[in-house]
Amino acid sequence: MEVTTGSLPVDIFAVILTILIGCYTYFKWCFKYWDRKGLPYIEPTFPFGTIDNPFTVTKALTEQCKDFYDTSKAKGHKHVGTYTFAAPVYMPIDIELVKNIMQKDFDHFVDRGAYYNEIDDPLSAHLFSLEGAKWRDLRVKLTPTFTSGKMKMMFPTLVECGRQLKEAMDIASKKDEPINIKDFAACFTTNVIGSCAFGIECDCFKDKNSEFIKYGKTVFAAKGLELFKAFVAFASPSLARRLRLVVLPKESTKFFMRIIKETIDYRERNNVVRKDFMQLLIDIRNNVKDDKGKGIGLTFEELAAQAFVFFIAGYETSSTTMTFCLFELASNPDIQQKVREEIEEVLARNDDEIKYESLAEMKYMGQVIDETLRKYLPLAMLNRKCVLPYKIPDTDVVIDKETAVIISTLGIQRDPEHFPDPERFDPDRFSEENKSKIKPFTYLPFGEGPRVCIGVRFGVMQTKVGLAVLLRNYKFSLNHKTKTPLKMDPFSFILSVEGGIWLNAEKL
Repeated sequence: MEVTTGSLPVDIFAVILTILIGCYTYFKWCFKYWDRKGLPYIEPTFPFGTIDNPFTVTKALTEQCKDFYDTSKAKGHKHVGTYTFAAPVYMPIDIELVKNIMQKDFDHFVDRGAYYNEIDDPLSAHLFSLEGAKWRDLRVKLTPTFTSGKMKMMFPTLVECGRQLKEAMDIASKKDEPINIKDFAACFTTNVIGSCAFGIECDCFKDKNSEFIKYGKTVFAAKGLELFKAFVAFASPSLARRLRLVVLPKESTKFFMRIIKETIDYRERNNVVRKDFMQLLIDIRNNVKDDKGKGIGLTFEELAAQAFVFFIAGYETSSTTMTFCLFELASNPDIQQKVREEIEEVLARNDDEIKYESLAEMKYMGQVIDETLRKYLPLAMLNRKCVLPYKIPDTDVVIDKETAVIISTLGIQRDPEHFPDPERFDPDRFSEENKSKIKPFTYLPFGEGPRVCIGVRFGVMQTKVGLAVLLRNYKFSLNHKTKTPLKMDPFSFILSVEGGIWLNAEKL
């Protein structure tokens, strides 16, 4: 029987109201998920769950997760339930539970649960996001490209980019103006990755309109519709795939696809071989051939996605690390001087040159970087997805298949139980004597277990080169344009400071 009021506006309103009531009722039922499981949980609100409205947010998602961690830890909880929209998210607090998820019971948590779409958004299907057998196969193929031998092969490129960094800082320091150190760090790491991942010499210090910088930034600076799509992809990757959402900006995808294709075509057409990451990918692609002699080790799309994520991860995370490191060194001049003295001592033993082997001798600099990554790790939370029903040890709670898992690495690494006086910048935490005292799985800047970051060596290597070049030539101090205490950008997935970090650079 048809029921109408005879008034179209009223009927439309009634339909909308019915849908909203139905939706609200569904959410309220979903919000009892953890209660039904008997797990303590953060109280959710309609419709975003336990997280803030992504469009009016005042805290970054990673900081919100840290708040969940701190609140739950203070109540003595070993784990806690949260929600993203109506979807339940499990958060371990106890370090043994974290260890189980990341290593001991890894077979239940193989996947990150991150968005990727091989068909509509091919650059998203990279090693970081892929799942199951595809991830395993690709990890095996790519692991040999990050050995110390391969890193040493690419080292001359880093030294050349270091020279460009010094020249640019020489010019900037003469202007007697504050320096946005993130911009300098990003130009340096973009030059490095642009050369190593794409074989393209892109001196971003001279080319302020570099396409690499332009399109690289768009990946991390989503706004409006792009921000909404990114949020949907984060909250429900499977829904985003069903809706065929394209999360990466189309212009960025076109740019990177074009650059990668042109690079491969040029090298193969002219028999050009370079000692860089792109060449290693080309070799993998051509190493396995079908019965017609065509390379099948990697498809073009797979190769492009790996080059893309190498660029994005290498340029952004390392420049972020350098930025926060220089902020702390500018704030702690005694530590800065100690690093500088070590650099001078090491280089004096190595013909006054930065060599691959000499980086390992800069142990105190390594401690400074480690402490920076403890306090300001770029990826301040880790994602996993339960792929098999999992009974949490010593409880009756079973985590259902497809349930998302979030580990607050920011919460763990700023937990006074694990790192006393966590807000204090103290590189001695990572001295040879003290490092062994750090409880396993409480320091996770690169993840841990089988899905630990594959590019750790490269990231640390380029960070050390950049810092060595800057600190041996300049003394840094905080400029008044840097607002302290630092406030993180609430819309950035990577830990980033609102208003930037501005330093004074005094040439030595």
